[in-house]
Amino acid sequence: MASANEGDVEFPILCETCLGENPYVRMTKERLGKECKICAKAFTIFRWLPGRGMRYKKTEICPTCAKLKNVCQTCILDLEHGLPVQVRDTMLNIQDEVPRQEANRRDYLAKMANSLEVVGEQTDFSGKAQPVGREMLKRMARKDPYYQRNRAHICSFFVKDQCTRGNECPYRHEMPQGDSELAKQNIVDRYHGNNDPVARRMLARSLKTDRLDAPEDKSITSLFVLGVDQSVTQGDLRDHFLPFGELKSVVVVPKGNCAFVNFKQRAGAEAAALAALGGCSINDKSLKVAWGKPKPKGPKSELALAEASGKETATDSQPPTRASIPPPPGARRESAPYPSQDPTAQGAHSNSK
Repeated sequence: MASANEGDVEFPILCETCLGENPYVRMTKERLGKECKICAKAFTIFRWLPGRGMRYKKTEICPTCAKLKNVCQTCILDLEHGLPVQVRDTMLNIQDEVPRQEANRRDYLAKMANSLEVVGEQTDFSGKAQPVGREMLKRMARKDPYYQRNRAHICSFFVKDQCTRGNECPYRHEMPQGDSELAKQNIVDRYHGNNDPVARRMLARSLKTDRLDAPEDKSITSLFVLGVDQSVTQGDLRDHFLPFGELKSVVVVPKGNCAFVNFKQRAGAEAAALAALGGCSINDKSLKVAWGKPKPKGPKSELALAEASGKETATDSQPPTRASIPPPPGARRESAPYPSQDPTAQGAHSNSK
């Protein structure tokens, strides 16, 4: 039996992508018009067109289930990061506490519904984030809405070469591309974060690209940070990397938009590299993190350091004099007014009578 609040909902819980880019979207509302696909409880459904050339969308789960997982009622993706539930729960090490059995699930959702009605907000998972998971979620999160997800589905009759509607067909006339596994998605599995093909692919790609292998040279205790601008100061870098270990120095190179973070111990640098996983976010600025290179050794080390610091040799630092510049071929030398100004005199004395 549905509660009174389920039928008195004025607006659904939606992400910006599902809502669409039209700020004047119009919705149809049907009170207690459908059962939730998670808890099988009747709830108020909304239906709208997110934009021109898009397909009509509607709410799939009830507000209670959406608040419990902090997901959109339509796409069942996390509202904060726009990622599948399985990706978020894996990064934050969250266990699915919603029972699968109908009787236990009904009692659990009824209990959680009362607590959510008192709080009035969605479940907050930000406090459970560890440094490693928090950085990975920030990099994997989509910065802007992806409205292409609202496009019409592919016409199955067109794939079979049997569609007779032509331009009046509301579905897309194009052949499917990509892996067919992504087309086999289940809302229940997506909600519980289990066997989600999209989440599995995103996790595999993230672990492959974000892996930062430590160098074999144990003397390397510095990290190279790229993408530093005026919004990221030396103090911000120190505050970000100090929890991982004691720092020796933090050097910011404004011209190169980079910085070097030098740790006193190798363990601190490894902990920071493991948490960064190839990048970090400071003051809402995405930065790339890599291991530093070993210092040059041998007779060429001083020359390499001099070249890196922009030093010049003694020969290059002295500008050429007028006497050292030879005249062009066929040019006539001008006689100097005094013997001391004649570069060819070489200390000769003039004969005066």
